[in-house]
Amino acid sequence: MKEHQLVSLDKSLDMVSSGLVAINTNLQTSRLNLLNVEDLVNQVEAYKKEGKDLLQIAYVANHASVPTLRVQLAELQQNQSLLAERYFEKHPKLIDATNQVAVAQSRFDRAVENAISDLYAALSAARQNVKSLQDEYAKQEQGALRLRELGVDFNSLQNKASVSKANYLAILDRLNQTTTTKILEKVPLHILDHAPIPGAPYSPNMSRIVRSSVGVGFALFLGIALGLSFLDDRVKSAWDIESFIGVNLLGIIPSLNGVKEDERHTLVLDGSQAPGVEAFLSVYSAAKITSKLDFPKSILITSTIPGEGKTLVSSNFAGSFARHGKRTLLIDCDLRRPMLHRHFKQQNVAGLIPWFEAGANLEGDLTRDLLLGITKVGENFSLLTSGGRSKTPTELLENPVFGQLLERLKKYYDLVVVDSPPMGAVTDSQLIAERVDEVIYVCRFNRAYRKHIKLYIKALKNGKNDVLGIVLNGLSPRRIEYYSNYRYYRSYKKYYGAQT
Repeated sequence: MKEHQLVSLDKSLDMVSSGLVAINTNLQTSRLNLLNVEDLVNQVEAYKKEGKDLLQIAYVANHASVPTLRVQLAELQQNQSLLAERYFEKHPKLIDATNQVAVAQSRFDRAVENAISDLYAALSAARQNVKSLQDEYAKQEQGALRLRELGVDFNSLQNKASVSKANYLAILDRLNQTTTTKILEKVPLHILDHAPIPGAPYSPNMSRIVRSSVGVGFALFLGIALGLSFLDDRVKSAWDIESFIGVNLLGIIPSLNGVKEDERHTLVLDGSQAPGVEAFLSVYSAAKITSKLDFPKSILITSTIPGEGKTLVSSNFAGSFARHGKRTLLIDCDLRRPMLHRHFKQQNVAGLIPWFEAGANLEGDLTRDLLLGITKVGENFSLLTSGGRSKTPTELLENPVFGQLLERLKKYYDLVVVDSPPMGAVTDSQLIAERVDEVIYVCRFNRAYRKHIKLYIKALKNGKNDVLGIVLNGLSPRRIEYYSNYRYYRSYKKYYGAQT
């Protein structure tokens, strides 16, 4: 390396390789430029030979002062034509205009000639640049071949040096061993104590094995439990909602598997005595206490994924307010998969979609608008259906008229509850959230992931929405006993049920 002035063989090869790549890139660019210039020169020569106007070539027409002089010449020629219509040939103004045209024509012709001269000069420079790059590329190739030949010699010398070093270390190690043996022969040795006979076997040590087994079993038990808890990120308790997600828990809805499917969505409205009624009323109380807004107002109820009981909570939540004397309107804004009309046994002909397609008229009494078709399904309780299905509901939800509709409906009702699609499936809920006053989030036990819920709650808060809290749905009564006052509710029902 010193003989050939190399700091590092690998670095030198990398530098030469990088130089070859850079020169090759510049060479390709220069060749393309040369081809472009040659095409222009050939075009100019062809135009000259055929007697065509050189100004049809963009390079000549846009070169340096040619465009400016061309405009000036056209203006002077136009002025000359106007003066020729007014004056005779010997008139001073016409003579002066003719002279100006001749001067401008001469300058214009000279500018065109300069453009062609510059084009030929550019052709010569492009050819020279390509030749220079080709010479430099050949020089770099020779340098690369030289370094590769040096690399073969260098590797051979390295192998010889490695073998010599290994032999030297082996000889040195053997010498050290011989010296150590020679020294030990001169050290005096004598017996200090005789080896005693053992009273018990050294192994196996049963007490140590038992202690180790218990410790490993305990560690394995904790490791599996913590590992499963870490890997399974789904919501399983009230602690997940209030501590990890950081949102108020409005209430816990028990599993309603014992209730008929067609009765679940009207439990509160019908005054049923099913176990879930009191849970929905507790959600009503919590939302009323948590809310900072007075009536009238609108509340959006959404979830993360389908199947979390969002429509069930919407129906009974609206029914709770209607049961307490508030004029309540429930709107089915799940325009892709509407379900509320089935649960309340209504037709889905009139609704949001027909009203919007008909022009979205906000005049008059909206409660009597046949296109909207608002239906009273109970005392203080009305329903606004979707009016069909839509593959592109964002056209309606993004339109300002949708927000105006919600504001107008608050003049007729104390509370407008909006049932929307899940946030994890489509963006419809985020569009609706921009136009409502408050949001309630529904989460089903052991279904949605905490990180997803936290992400969507953050998106709602960033949109300046007031998130009242989360409703945890679908817990069995045994689990609810750990997370709420459900056990006391059962005692309450048993006591007051007996009194009745």
